[in-house]
Amino acid sequence: MDEFKDSVLLSKSQLRLWMALYLCPQLGIGSLKKLEALLPNVLSVFQLPESELPNYKLSPKQITKLLMPDWQYIDRLVDWLTSQQILVLPFNHMLYPSLLFNTARPPVLLFLKGNIKLLNQVQLAFVGSRNPTAYGSQVTKNFVRELVGLQVVITSGLAIGIDGIAHKAALSAKGQTIAVLGSGLNQIYPKRHLYLAEQIVEQDGLLVSEFLPNVPPVQFNFPKRNRIIAGMTNGTVVVEAAIKSGSLITAQIAVEEGRDVFAIPGSIFNPLSVGCHHLIKQGAKIVTGIDDIIEEYVGLTKTDNFSNKKDLAEDKLLASVGHDTTSIDVIVQQSNLPVEQVLTKLLSLEVEGLIVAVPGGYLKVSS
Repeated sequence: MDEFKDSVLLSKSQLRLWMALYLCPQLGIGSLKKLEALLPNVLSVFQLPESELPNYKLSPKQITKLLMPDWQYIDRLVDWLTSQQILVLPFNHMLYPSLLFNTARPPVLLFLKGNIKLLNQVQLAFVGSRNPTAYGSQVTKNFVRELVGLQVVITSGLAIGIDGIAHKAALSAKGQTIAVLGSGLNQIYPKRHLYLAEQIVEQDGLLVSEFLPNVPPVQFNFPKRNRIIAGMTNGTVVVEAAIKSGSLITAQIAVEEGRDVFAIPGSIFNPLSVGCHHLIKQGAKIVTGIDDIIEEYVGLTKTDNFSNKKDLAEDKLLASVGHDTTSIDVIVQQSNLPVEQVLTKLLSLEVEGLIVAVPGGYLKVSS
């Protein structure tokens, strides 16, 4: 471990005590904050005489657990965390993400693998459908690529669909990304993203979980994960989402925490656009280009690498491709160019990420 990590690690004795607190029943963030206000340090509760513990509004069951933790289990857990280079940040740690700490229900502990320096950098969350359209996929790739060029950290939930696309786009563009899990770090979910999780760590990203390592990905864990995604980030970008979806739950949490919510519009005929259009009606900022996002944050400015796309956007052929599927015949007719030239130029535009090939033709994904 590098010097930075060594300087912020909990000692083994501290980590053992935090695990004992974490395993104490019904001792949540509210109770622990109250304890910390009454004691020199929340871990001081282990130094109190048994007779004094009831004075701190601890139940008999909690007192028993604090007096007699399962040290054998805790020591096995601590050894595993150490062997896997997983760091643990309690809510009162100096590196605990400040935005998350100031939410209504911050996690007591964060289990982390990777670059913990990312926790307090500018982050934008990308959320959306597990079955996105070609349009939603390409929009996500374009926006993420441009944002990581501005040193924005891309945060998402490692799920299939928009989440995975956002993580992969960040890595492909040599940017940094955070994956927040709805399971423990020894239970990466979905399994098909195990390699992606490894890539994130290898490329200086970060995996985050509030769950013990072997906690499985059960259904009620994912709303908890979503509150971390919304709470830890400066804003949430919703790409494609049904009206009843986890993405809209994440957006709602972001609103409640006073964070920015950005919604990308789509076709009125696409069911996956309904959620985004609903958010826009409710006051989310409509996003038709990267400028709509970066203008909200001081210090984020475009660099010269955006100019090529602006020139391409004025290209005669690009103007012939619509945001709905446009056939080759229509593109040839509207551009008034030879078929051979059209096919060559379409390939170039696809490589640039301005259009995407779909069944029946092409569609435009740039603004």
